[in-house]
Amino acid sequence: MALYTPPSPETSRVYEFMRRINADHGLSLSNYYDLYKWSTENIDLFWSAVWDDTGIVGHKGGHVVDTNAAPPENPSWFKEARVNYAENMLRERSPDKIALIQAIEPEPKHPKPDVRRVSYAELYALVSDLVSAFLAHGLQPGDRIASYSSNCVENVAACLACAAIGCIWVSAAADFGAEGVFERLEQVQPKLIISVDAVVYNAKVHPHLPKLKDLLAKLSERAKVHPEVVVVRHPFNVSSRDEWDSTWIDWADLIAEGQDKKLGRTSEGEIEWRRLDFNWPLWILFSSGTTGRPKPIVHRAGGMLIQAKKEFVICADLQPNDVFFYYTTTGWMMWNFLVGGLTVGCTLVLYDGSPLYDPAYLWRLVDDLGITIFGTSAKYIDQLAKVYKPAEHHKLSTLRHIYSTGSPLAPHLFDFVYEHIRPNVLLASITGGTDICSLFAGMCTALPVFRGEIQCRLLGMAVEAFTPAGTPAGPDEPGELVCLRPFPCMPAGFWPLPGYGSPEAVAAAGKRYQDAYFSEFKGVWYHGDHVVITRSRAGNGGGLVMLGRSDGVLNPGGVRFGSAEIYDVIEHCFAPTSTHAAHTIVDSLVVGQSIAQGTDERVILFVKLLEGQMLTDELEKRIKGEIRARRSARHVPARIIQVDDIPYTVNMKRVEVPVKKIINGAPVSSVNPATLRNPECLAAYEAIGAKLRAEVA
Repeated sequence: MALYTPPSPETSRVYEFMRRINADHGLSLSNYYDLYKWSTENIDLFWSAVWDDTGIVGHKGGHVVDTNAAPPENPSWFKEARVNYAENMLRERSPDKIALIQAIEPEPKHPKPDVRRVSYAELYALVSDLVSAFLAHGLQPGDRIASYSSNCVENVAACLACAAIGCIWVSAAADFGAEGVFERLEQVQPKLIISVDAVVYNAKVHPHLPKLKDLLAKLSERAKVHPEVVVVRHPFNVSSRDEWDSTWIDWADLIAEGQDKKLGRTSEGEIEWRRLDFNWPLWILFSSGTTGRPKPIVHRAGGMLIQAKKEFVICADLQPNDVFFYYTTTGWMMWNFLVGGLTVGCTLVLYDGSPLYDPAYLWRLVDDLGITIFGTSAKYIDQLAKVYKPAEHHKLSTLRHIYSTGSPLAPHLFDFVYEHIRPNVLLASITGGTDICSLFAGMCTALPVFRGEIQCRLLGMAVEAFTPAGTPAGPDEPGELVCLRPFPCMPAGFWPLPGYGSPEAVAAAGKRYQDAYFSEFKGVWYHGDHVVITRSRAGNGGGLVMLGRSDGVLNPGGVRFGSAEIYDVIEHCFAPTSTHAAHTIVDSLVVGQSIAQGTDERVILFVKLLEGQMLTDELEKRIKGEIRARRSARHVPARIIQVDDIPYTVNMKRVEVPVKKIINGAPVSSVNPATLRNPECLAAYEAIGAKLRAEVA
């Protein structure tokens, strides 16, 4: 039974697009899956139609893609095209239309911080001034501009100005430690760094300049990189100029310089957009890097643009009157995803602060700002379900979509959204990742929502599930997520690209890229997610159920299953707000321990309990009983162990693989602490691992 059914699929943007395809190509496609199959079998015709249908500004040309190329060849797209990403984000120029709303978490000295609103006309003017200032500072196409910032108006404007002149954007969240940011920036060597002087989190102001100084010292001493620095002052007036290095530039002074120079503008005052190749690098995102240097993933400008157009205009049917919020830091790809919403001409809501210190705050913003699209992570919804029921306290009448990503959204959390947030909302669990900075599967306004499932594979993405033998899995059969055809948001490569490094460095980056995505199965993109594609219902061609990361797949006795299958049971039956008798487990982590000289493994479940409580024999018996009843005997953990903390990355993803390596004998030093929020907890796992290995020796 569907939890949500669209009121009129035939009026959706997807069906409108399908009718155009039918008319243009003499076809009779009749439902979403018909359109999906056609889009993946005719990738040149499909992506050409997306360009035309969504009104991309630029020169298109006749070439789309070599349809005979396999994904490992990473073919060029739209070779004759000339486009600029920022130009397509700033087509709206109205002084009466709000582009950005910036909200800041309250803190004791500022209990009701001002909400800042910037119109599209003001944003265009700000970007224009930044373009002039960047050019005055000698920045050229291909130079890297880095951000070590919060989610603020200035950060969005700087990203757009960077794209406007063909520079490459690199972003790290202000909550990252200096060492973690150094590991990223020393690889790309930025010419300019833009930083804030403070952030707010958990109702407390955190000065940021000490971390900035630490980063700059590391770049200077260890990488011999000496970028210019621009500092954005926090609205709460946190720092004074005497705390700054004398060479740093105040954001306000940078804007004034741009206004004075007026470089990069036409005689009419318009921005001189630098239209470059479709495959030109737009930004560099980094992998988590928990067990090695973060991989610098280079995304092509045209790929990001056409994906945003497809996802927002056609699949999600976003409208100019939408108010689009995503809870994200600037170090997560969802920030880049959110910025892409400007291409629709809607209003973006930026937030600097904690999501759950006051769990009511974000939902007050929904009512106060009229938010229609609310994006977040599965982890947030899981934590929210334990402490707050928004529908009991807020109207939420404007909400029409809720997006969730970052980890699998458990079935019972679908129930929570529909019961305790809004019953007639489109809940879209979406999946893609840093690697593609967009989506493989996600939202569609023409399709229903089924409990525990992502709605559909998205148009143009030839996604399948493969068995370990490299053959297609059947409906409802677990497999590895692969993509059979090239797609325009495939990364251009890992940094350095040709022309940006020595031949040896470029060759090493190319090999690293091929190893990352094309070494598991011949001729297809391997994404590293363990999934199920369900049987087709309501013309969706099958939804997706995410089972966890492939490298975290459990395999006791040769039975493979994803870690999400264990987490679902724990979160459903033992969360503090569940109706189960044992209301004690606040978090958990499941990994496999190698046994029998590496020929088998056993399941180890770590649990974090409410403060002051202990794992009893009775609770352990209940946990095993629920897992056995709701999954199978093979799923039952061999050991359940209480821990004080569960390790997470800075982007709030469970750290399964490093913990698995540690309990199987790898030293804690094999894990990069700069990528974790709480690396200090790993020492406990190292000690536990020694005891576990002694048990099976």
